[in-house]
Amino acid sequence: MATTAEDVHPVDEIPPPRQLAAFGLQHVLAMYAGAVAVPLIVGGALRLSAADLAYLITADLLVCGVATLIQCVGLWRFGVRLPIMQGCTFAAVSPMVLIGTTGGGLPAIYGSVIVAGLAIVLLAPVFGRLLRFFPPLVTGTVILIIGVSLLPVAGDWAAGGVGAKDFGAPRNLALAAFVLAVVLGVQRFAPAFLARVAVLTGIVAGLVVAVPFGFTDFGGVADADWVGISTPFHFGAPEFRVSAIVSMLVVALVTMTETTGDLIAVGEMTGRKVDPRSLADGLRADGLSTVLGGVFNTFPYTAYAQNVGLVGMTRVRSRWVVAAAGGLLVLLGLLPKLGAVVAAVPAPVLGGAGLVMFGTVAASGLRTLAGVDFRGNQNLTVVAVSVAVGMLPVGVPTVYAKFPDWFQTVMNSGISAGCLTAIALNLLFNHLPKRAPREAPALAEGA
Repeated sequence: MATTAEDVHPVDEIPPPRQLAAFGLQHVLAMYAGAVAVPLIVGGALRLSAADLAYLITADLLVCGVATLIQCVGLWRFGVRLPIMQGCTFAAVSPMVLIGTTGGGLPAIYGSVIVAGLAIVLLAPVFGRLLRFFPPLVTGTVILIIGVSLLPVAGDWAAGGVGAKDFGAPRNLALAAFVLAVVLGVQRFAPAFLARVAVLTGIVAGLVVAVPFGFTDFGGVADADWVGISTPFHFGAPEFRVSAIVSMLVVALVTMTETTGDLIAVGEMTGRKVDPRSLADGLRADGLSTVLGGVFNTFPYTAYAQNVGLVGMTRVRSRWVVAAAGGLLVLLGLLPKLGAVVAAVPAPVLGGAGLVMFGTVAASGLRTLAGVDFRGNQNLTVVAVSVAVGMLPVGVPTVYAKFPDWFQTVMNSGISAGCLTAIALNLLFNHLPKRAPREAPALAEGA
């Protein structure tokens, strides 16, 4: 039975079971491709066997689900209790590949991940006190950058997925356009409930079209195991190497910055503003999930910006919907055969849905900026330069290739680069004391 009391905030409302399942599945489909990409990339770079790769993916999905439940439901001072989906951060991919391929292997990766997670837990209160440096000028800019920086991901999916032999084929883009048209049509003409699952409806419609036209097959489902349980330290006891830990601590700072932007964005969209205490609780959940990742054979976790767009687009603000998505991820992690079914959704189908979701995030940033005063100040400069710096690694991925690894880790993420720039420029133009204008010398009396 739905909770409809007037004093219950929309974030805390519990929809009926059928709606919970549909809304939750929609969130899972929106983030699944990104969630499995990190273990695929890292495992591929380390030349793991197909069996070990499958193990990494199921472990990742299991911890994704647990991390999402911690973030949405909350556990003491862990969890922001907002509709936030958790997944492996891409900011850690390059450092982890470097650690794994220079002799450390997975044990050295997991040792550094555990230390980074503990560091995030300890630093969370410090980041919580920095919330005053995120006025609407900064948060609107960061939300805008999050949305725009994700659009190339949707473009890659729409074209067939990075590395696809038929990347950019007209039929891929046609399928993505069909899904986009279905999503928009459902939003415009369907009843209210169906409009809220427009993305799920578009993905299902796209899958119905994709199967007979040969975009995908379910052959992998038959090969997948029915049950798979991730055990701690499956690849050996963790190794704690100083160089690996230092690089992962840099990643931790980047993910904390990105998560801060995502939490503030969801707070704006749901009407429950994030305060210093809840921000610290959300970051602690990131840290705890990252420690669990190191123990259960997966990687660092962060809030997933893909799902921020889904919250804004569907206007479904209940954290229990995303908690249901976390439960589905736990099932996918324990039942590899179910995971194989979801994995069969072709990239162009996700691309069509992603275009509208990620565009919604960018539009939400513009809505926040609409309340900012741009007259008689340098706020326009803050937005302009921050967006430019944030888009630089998105448009030119190799722009920082000649820089040190730690610098690349920070600046290759358009979200963290733009966020840091926005904070710095806001401090420069709006917080530092302004130089007093020099007065003209007084004229001598009688002159």
